[in-house]
Amino acid sequence: MQKYPIPNLLNLCIICISTITAITLLVLASRSHSIWMMLLYAVVFSFINNTNFSLLHEAVHDILNKNSKINYILGVFLAALFPTGFSFQRYFHLGHHQRNRSYSEQFDYYRPEDSICIRYLQWYGILTGLYWVTAPLCTLLYLVMPSLIPKMINHSKQSHFANYTGLDEMLKSVDRAPSIRARGEILFTLLFQFSLFYFLGITWAGWLVCYGAFAINWSSLQYADHAWSKLNAIEGAWNLRVHPIVRTIYLDYHHHHAHHKNPKVSWIHLKNFIDNNEPRPWFYKIYIQMWKGPRPIKDHLMMYQKVIKECC
Repeated sequence: MQKYPIPNLLNLCIICISTITAITLLVLASRSHSIWMMLLYAVVFSFINNTNFSLLHEAVHDILNKNSKINYILGVFLAALFPTGFSFQRYFHLGHHQRNRSYSEQFDYYRPEDSICIRYLQWYGILTGLYWVTAPLCTLLYLVMPSLIPKMINHSKQSHFANYTGLDEMLKSVDRAPSIRARGEILFTLLFQFSLFYFLGITWAGWLVCYGAFAINWSSLQYADHAWSKLNAIEGAWNLRVHPIVRTIYLDYHHHHAHHKNPKVSWIHLKNFIDNNEPRPWFYKIYIQMWKGPRPIKDHLMMYQKVIKECC
């Protein structure tokens, strides 16, 4: 969109600052002899790496840089900081836009035929950061055993568990990714992460505490901007309210309803697509509600109204 141009130079500057800062924090956490300082570095890293993820999100939608080749190169680099593979992330996320709030992504609700135990495990897995863990593990699995994915897809077609947990759709997304390119990107991610350990002296303790904090921070938002919203692929998202500093660090990622309605508009312009008459819940209030667990699907209208009444 010419009216809403991609801020190429600004994005490049933010990438330089955020990636250098994130790597520096990994080094500081690894060299710290104080557990409290290590935790402090980890908390700051958890926010800065969300800046990197927001930029990766832009690359997935081809709006990080107007030059498609540069957009791809930057996307591959940012994916290595997550860490994941760029094509993996692209096919997962674009698939999310299609199936948002569908049966396979209604994690906040359960039906009579669903396993309540599995629903709760899945839900609190999202809240505690286990959701993030699946990304690097799945990329490693795909790298070493790509032939396993088609077999898992065939098995999941007959599985109610795979259907309502979204596993079948995620597997299909992976299978659509170009195999050679996707595996090459994952290999780059591995080499990049290995280089951090080898050349900068990052330790497993420093890496785990930083990425553990990031996993919790990242996972907390990934469903908060959808929880108890309308059951509609485009309308099923919130423009969440947060402190301006937090919103800036996340590059307006909280303007998620605006993004779902305008996925090809750069983050810097999303504020122009905010309807001040629509409900805008506070992130922390949605987050608190999420810890109370998923609800029966029959309560979806009640929960939508409850969010508007109590969280805005």
